Amino acid sequence: MPTSTAAPCAIVIFGASGDLAKLKLIPAIYELAREKLLPEKFALVGYARTPMTDAEFREHCKQSIIANARSKSRGLDAEVWKRLESAIFYRHGDYGAAEPFDALKATLAQLDQTHGTAGNRMFYISTPPTAFEPIIRGLGDRQLAIKSVGNGEPWQRVIVEKPFGRDLASAKKLNALMHEYFSEEQVFRIDHYLGKETVQNLMVMRFANSIFEPIWNYKYIDHVQITVAESVNVDDRGGYYDKSGQMRDMIQNHIFQLMALVAMEPPASLDAQSIRDEKVKVYKSIRPMRPSQIEQFCIRGQYGPGEVAGKKTDGYSKAKGVAPNTTTETFAAIRVNIDNWRWSGAPFYIRTGKALSKKVSEVVVRFRSPPQTLFQKQCDSPVYPNDLIIRVAPEEGISLRLNGKVPGGAMNIKSVAMDFTYKTAFQVEAPEAYERLIFDALVGEQTLFIRGDEAEAAWAVIDPIEQYWSHSTVAPHPYVPGSWGPSAANQLIEQDGRRWLQNDSGEIEPIIACAL
Repeated sequence: MPTSTAAPCAIVIFGASGDLAKLKLIPAIYELAREKLLPEKFALVGYARTPMTDAEFREHCKQSIIANARSKSRGLDAEVWKRLESAIFYRHGDYGAAEPFDALKATLAQLDQTHGTAGNRMFYISTPPTAFEPIIRGLGDRQLAIKSVGNGEPWQRVIVEKPFGRDLASAKKLNALMHEYFSEEQVFRIDHYLGKETVQNLMVMRFANSIFEPIWNYKYIDHVQITVAESVNVDDRGGYYDKSGQMRDMIQNHIFQLMALVAMEPPASLDAQSIRDEKVKVYKSIRPMRPSQIEQFCIRGQYGPGEVAGKKTDGYSKAKGVAPNTTTETFAAIRVNIDNWRWSGAPFYIRTGKALSKKVSEVVVRFRSPPQTLFQKQCDSPVYPNDLIIRVAPEEGISLRLNGKVPGGAMNIKSVAMDFTYKTAFQVEAPEAYERLIFDALVGEQTLFIRGDEAEAAWAVIDPIEQYWSHSTVAPHPYVPGSWGPSAANQLIEQDGRRWLQNDSGEIEPIIACAL
């Protein structure tokens, strides 16, 4: 993260009393202050429907920091908190009412005088999607934000949390609304996965290492697997989740972002426009699925009764707020074909779900097996292919799996791993994703944020699948909590003669015996 500080400004968090603000945003702002990356002339204004005084919100912020900050093991830094506390304020009101926005505008004008925020504003919309439109219209109509024309006037920026629409039509509508009041340079569509160090390192690993880029194509790579698994169920938020599902909640945003960074061509430069141009090209190169192919290449599952992570569940369909006979998927797996020169014939297999065996987010680049002329006749099974494993969570790092001879007189081959993790390799504590992303927004750096046409291009891939599922009479495949999802997900990849790196057997690659 850069060591310079941002320009004077005020941050306004809409939805400041919610969980995201408590767990991530407020602790991230504190960490930026601790790292001396916040401007000296700064103010934080919380805005929500919940009535609270300034003093109550300050205490709310303090407790959020104590419980959730990255540096919580060191305790609250009294000097940092003293400086931050005096710059925290709170306003409450309905998101669609004019009077509270006028009061917020007056507060921000006063902070320009008392805290020197210079008219610069960053509005963070951390609310349910139903509040997006009234907030955006309130900011524009009450002139809290003015569309940028690049004339050196004070800046106003807006950060929008996912989901950015729920289909292509709604994404286009939301983009049109944003562009009515903001230029694209003012809009920061956030995906916290892009703030993770391993995800940012994908481009460095690919384009700064000569051993990878020459072989980063279908000639040497057999396929790519992306797995984002969570061990928790969604019983306690079924009402929200039943309107979304795993495809919308994870694949359209987080996973597609990972896929685009793995698949994209080298950008002309490291500026935001060049990088995002290449990501859009990936989405536009994805082969559309015909309705007759969706059952074969798209799997949806739903967990039943059981126990996972020490927590019992009666099954998703029995969760509070979930519609009777729901077909909403808690698991999704798809095969994606990218029809360009680099990836022709090297598919991407994606799977993600709730109540799975363990929490893990990783990209597996599986290289083609070498010609077996030397070992084929002597070994009792084929030698394993090499895997490059990019781990995003829970511990960030990279692993390269190679084949090696087991010590001893026999010719036994075993797959071994060369690993590095960020904690051990660099001996530094990586910033949380939201720290990096909030700071980038403060300085106007858009590389790690999603452009409007990028969001639309991703939805264009997902829409035909969602539309087919919405009319399908085929129920989601059931699976047992604590497994790796329905058996159909294994068939998805096994029908092509491949297998998931992590599967229900939990197997470690056995030793291959070869005759001398």
